Order: sequence, then C-alpha cells, then structure tokens
Amino acid sequence: MENAADNSIVLEVYPAIQPSLRIAVVTETWPPEVNGVAVTLAKLVQGLRARNHDVQLIRPRQNKIDEVSSDSQLEEVLMRGMPIPRYPQLKLGLPSKKTLINTWTLRRPDVVHIATEGPLGWSALQAAKVLKLPVTSDFRTNFQSYSKHYGIGWLRKPIVAYLRKFHNATACTMVPTQELMRTLAENGFQNLKVVARGVDTKLFNLSKRNLALRLSWGVTEKTKVLISVGRMAPEKNLEQVLKTYEALSAMDADFKLVMVGDGPLKLQFQQRYPHIIFPGMLPQTELATYYASSDLFVFPSQTETFGNVTLEALASGVPVLAYDCAAARDWVTHAGNGWLVPENNMAGFALEAVSIFKNLELLESVAQKTRQQVVSLDWDQISEQVESVLLEAMRSK
Repeated sequence: MENAADNSIVLEVYPAIQPSLRIAVVTETWPPEVNGVAVTLAKLVQGLRARNHDVQLIRPRQNKIDEVSSDSQLEEVLMRGMPIPRYPQLKLGLPSKKTLINTWTLRRPDVVHIATEGPLGWSALQAAKVLKLPVTSDFRTNFQSYSKHYGIGWLRKPIVAYLRKFHNATACTMVPTQELMRTLAENGFQNLKVVARGVDTKLFNLSKRNLALRLSWGVTEKTKVLISVGRMAPEKNLEQVLKTYEALSAMDADFKLVMVGDGPLKLQFQQRYPHIIFPGMLPQTELATYYASSDLFVFPSQTETFGNVTLEALASGVPVLAYDCAAARDWVTHAGNGWLVPENNMAGFALEAVSIFKNLELLESVAQKTRQQVVSLDWDQISEQVESVLLEAMRSK
C-alpha cells in the first residue's frame, strides 16, 4: 500500500511580504543640524529604508556649499531656504509648490510624509493635493507654546488655526504622546495617532559611564553630577535648572552641574556660573558618555511635544527629574525610574531635587530601573508603526 504521505500536497505558508513603498519625506531640518526633529527623523528614515522602502528626502539647502548626501541609496532634493529668526543656524524652506509638482510628476511617490509645517511643508501639502497623493504628517514642535517666550503670545490663536488647517488636511497626524493627542483633539485637530519616539539603546547605555570624564569635570566618585541637555533658549525654562543647582549647593554635599547644548542664553549662563561645565553641542556618541557619567538628569521644559532627551537619559541609566508632561508623563514613573513634579509648580522642582539627594539609597535603587521602561523603544519597532500609518493613508485615498 502506498504511503498516503507520498501523494499528499504539502502547502507551505510563508509570511506576507510587505511591498516596498516610495516615500517622499519633507522636512525643514536635517543632520548635521542638532535638534530633536532632525535627529529622530534621521533615525526614522534609516528605519524605513531598513524595511526596504525607497525614501526621497526633500529639505532646504543648509548653506551655500551644502550638497546631497554621499549615501547613494538616499535620494535628496535640496530646495531654497532662508535662516529662521533667532535660529540662524536653521533654515526655513521657501514656497516650492511648482517645483514639487514637477518633481513628483516625473517620479510619483506612493505617499508623502511631512515632518514640519513651514512654507516648504505647506507647499508639499498643496502639491500633493494637486497630484492626488496621500499625505501624512508629524506634530513635532509646540510653536504655539514657544510664541509667549518670544514676545508674540498674541499670535497663539492664529498659529493654532494654521496648524489645525495644515494637519487636518492630511490623512493622519502622528503625535508622540497621549497627552498631546488629547490637547490637540480638544483644539479641533482630527485623524490623530500616537506613535512614540524611539531611542538607540545600544548607543545610550549605562556601560558608557566614564571615570576619566568625571575626573575632567573636577569631581570624584562621591560627587553627584546633575546633567541638563538641550538648546539654551528661553522656552526651555533653564533658569529652573540653575535654581535647582543653587538649592543643592546649599546642602552639605558635593554637587556638579553639566549643561550640554548651545543657544542664546549660553554666554549669560557661563558668565553667571563659572563653575558649571558647559561643553557646548556634542555628537551623539560623546553625548552618550556624558549622560551615563552623570547621576540625575534635570529637565524642566514645559514646551516640548515629546523631549527625546528623556528617553536618552533613561536608556543611559540616569534617573530623570522632570515636570509631569510630554515624554516624562508617559515614560517616567515617580520614584520608579525618576521623579515627576506637577506642572507649573516652580518651587516644587528644586525641592524635589533636594529630597532626592537626601535619600541616596532610593536614588541608587531608581537608577537600576531606568532602562526597563524604554528598552523596547528601538527604532525598528517605531519604523514599523509609521509604516502601518503610511499604508493606511494609502488605502484611505
């Protein structure tokens, strides 16, 4: 008798292969510019390309000698730009609707993703509308919150109106936190989806702690080092960092403050506080060592849409002291992997820092738990989430 298995048909089930997409990414900031949007968007593009997608990057020319990337696999289209007021190192893309229509007519993308809402982003939105291309967007910067720090608070309502009109014209707006999604929804924004930011947990790692670096700061292993990372500008609320450092310095203990970054307030801070370490802007590899060599990350900003530095600090094994908003609200557990201060409680921030350093056993215990909360936020996972949003936008077109 024949073996029944000899005549059977064996069906092998293979996982569905995701088709490769041609994605046009429009942004007004890109490395080597150092800011949260540029750094995280570059990671996202890298992740999408790793998932076999063809990315066309559209951005302003950063300077007269700016050329396209040496990476032959990344197609770049450089547009005209002008310096942003008060941020001269950054460029604002100029209106380019006709150029984009011509570019996308020659080679049509499957979907357009707009990361910034400036004139270039608006032009991309209008060009995509003409060509009937699906569009998604990011909400990455709280322009409406920044306005009060630059003497144009009266523009808040028209800024919100413009942003609402912009984002509601897209199939989906990706936001990094539940809190921001609720706030935008209350202001009439539609088609919102939470997609968290990622963090490079291989780069930002507690193993990067460096005794030699600490010694260069003039500290010992007993010294407790506070670190602040970010642009030194009014909207970042860095006076709160300085007040916190003053409150800790009044204790009978050894403290040091390291303020990483650059900006309009840096010179003023250096003149007022000559004993603070001001290394300026740092490349990511060096920044990872600075985080891991510190003992507490202090982040008093209340104008962030997210705050990527929060994840970087946690991944580096450094507890976070922050206001209960943005990324900290979603990823910091009070007395678990950091500490949260109620929003607008100005006095409470420094008081919480003093309380932390009065209980060093708790600080050490919290430091051991920081990575647990963020270790799963690798960029491949985030890229997969963005990929699903792009596919859904294409299906809804």
